[in-house]
Amino acid sequence: MAQVSPQVTDHGGGVRSIRVPIPDNPLGYTLVYVVDTDLGPVLVDTGWDDPASWDTLAAGLTACGTSPAALHGVLITHHHPDHHGLSGRVREASGAWIAMHAADAAIVRRTGETRPERWFAYMTAKLVAAGAPEEHVAPFRTARPRRLPGFSPAVPDREIVPGDLLPLPGRRLRAIWTPGHTPGHVCLHLEEQHPAQLPGHGRLFSGDHLLPEITPHIGLYEDPDDATVTDPLGDYLDSLERVGRLAPAEVLPAHQYVFTDAPTRVRELLAHHEDRLTGLRALLGEPLTPWQVAERMEWNRPWAEIPHGSRNIAVSEAEAHLRRLVKLGRAEAVTGSDPLTYVAV
Repeated sequence: MAQVSPQVTDHGGGVRSIRVPIPDNPLGYTLVYVVDTDLGPVLVDTGWDDPASWDTLAAGLTACGTSPAALHGVLITHHHPDHHGLSGRVREASGAWIAMHAADAAIVRRTGETRPERWFAYMTAKLVAAGAPEEHVAPFRTARPRRLPGFSPAVPDREIVPGDLLPLPGRRLRAIWTPGHTPGHVCLHLEEQHPAQLPGHGRLFSGDHLLPEITPHIGLYEDPDDATVTDPLGDYLDSLERVGRLAPAEVLPAHQYVFTDAPTRVRELLAHHEDRLTGLRALLGEPLTPWQVAERMEWNRPWAEIPHGSRNIAVSEAEAHLRRLVKLGRAEAVTGSDPLTYVAV
């Protein structure tokens, strides 16, 4: 790896990364990858829709010897705004195509068509059903409609089909469907020998699926227009094992830093979630709502110090783990409880 500029790293073999900032977020930045092809550079993700983020992306492309106008296409690992946010700006500047898995593309279309008021009502109902106290729910009841991040996303015009080699002349990049963090999350497997001859099978653009130190958020798939009862944690654990079997020489994630030994990281994450499920089941000696479970689970800080918005994420994660326990036959919902409670079996 070679540092091209403070924000750009050359990973060799026609792959570079640009650290695109995420405003007011502890993650700090999204690693946007620039992949050379015979028809021009293609991005893997784009970063957050913010003027400073766009300026950093444009400057990074210049440091890579290209420009936004020269981009041929955009591959989106998943629909979250720190990955898909700048896709519209890229398309306006270049006419580049934008590709995404069908499941996440459907969310992008529905999100663009859903008024913010509908989302506030949806979140209110979900929090009430999870047992959230009224003082937490109240801000959603009185929220004023405004432009929310991700509510003006670019609609993809191409589909990333799992298992397919992507149409990138001069490259061998295969789509690997890895649902869990989102229903349509994909990793992209560069089936080419590592430029530094590292042992393993090519390189993996892992999005948020596999990160070197962070455990990706696995919560319920949020969608007011989809009432399907999903099992996101089950999806994620299955996807992890699939990626572990690939045994890439190097992982190029969307946050933090590039790393090797994906199988070891996969085993760490599988063990983490099993420990979390075991600990959660131990809490269910008495019936608890998802909110009560979240209050009692171990987070990176005490519950009293977790901000309002982060509590919503925590409750969603608690619910995903509860659904997994139910599917495994280790817990059950208490019939007739309102709000719904769960108990160990």
